[in-house]
Amino acid sequence: MIVTTKKLFEHAYGKYAIGAYNINNAEQIIGLFKGNIKSQSPFIIQISKGARSYTSKIMLEGLIRSADQMFPEAIFAVHLDHGDEQTCYDCIESGFYSSVMIDASSLSFDENVATTKRVVDAAHAKGIVVEAELGQLGGVEEHVSVSDADAKLTDPDSVKEFVSRTNVDSLAVAIGTSHGAFKFTGSQSLHFDVLAEIQNRVPGFPLVMHGSSSVPQDEVARINAAGGNLQGAKGVDDNQFKRAAQLGVTKINIDTDGRLVWTRVHREYFLEHPENFDLRPIGKVFMEEYANFIAAKNEKLGSAGQLDDVRKFLA
Repeated sequence: MIVTTKKLFEHAYGKYAIGAYNINNAEQIIGLFKGNIKSQSPFIIQISKGARSYTSKIMLEGLIRSADQMFPEAIFAVHLDHGDEQTCYDCIESGFYSSVMIDASSLSFDENVATTKRVVDAAHAKGIVVEAELGQLGGVEEHVSVSDADAKLTDPDSVKEFVSRTNVDSLAVAIGTSHGAFKFTGSQSLHFDVLAEIQNRVPGFPLVMHGSSSVPQDEVARINAAGGNLQGAKGVDDNQFKRAAQLGVTKINIDTDGRLVWTRVHREYFLEHPENFDLRPIGKVFMEEYANFIAAKNEKLGSAGQLDDVRKFLA
């Protein structure tokens, strides 16, 4: 069942965070649904601008509709990740998305406000909720690329004004994470002091953490052992997710970790089965491995076991 992120956030706020997972193909979608049913978790399907053009937005939407029929017990939102203004309008008009993200964080504060407000007005008229971003995460994710020099933490003093002027439904904040597999070096970690100050400015308002893959070192090691070359990759400590949830984070974006699972499964499988040329055996392995990954991640988020309570809350 497709619902809005707003309803999911109302249930989750202060207790747990909901996993927002990027998908690109049928294998990811099946594994995603299986993993969330296995862990009894509500979830958010994230579709990026790149995913919409990888095969076709029509095909991707059709796959999700089919999965919704195959797994009728699932409760999830369909969300546009890192949309520009025109892509947001396209998703709003499609009638399929329950949530869109307008990323105008590279603009000045006033331009970000103006752009976000236009998207919010268009989305709310259709019953669709909107996420925006204030501050800038470093790193690279598809068409989003921000150097370390340009990355900046969200200013808590500006959050209340931004939310008030835009009427946005949730806000992605920069608290030290970054896109991609190379988030931290040394002992760097999340800026919980900044997050606490933001929550103080907008109590009860849903916050979002982008770039929150944990980049498991065992996955990196197995990829490298099977011929990969990921050196120095390090992500967010997923044991910190629940602390972030207590400070108002209701949605945590995870993309890179899923790509690492895909890479590890395929590298190991073809190394062990050099004679294979059939995509289906490896596809079956990946779907199960991805489902296990999703279920384990939901335990860290605190969303595991929440599905029945969410269903009652929505009734």
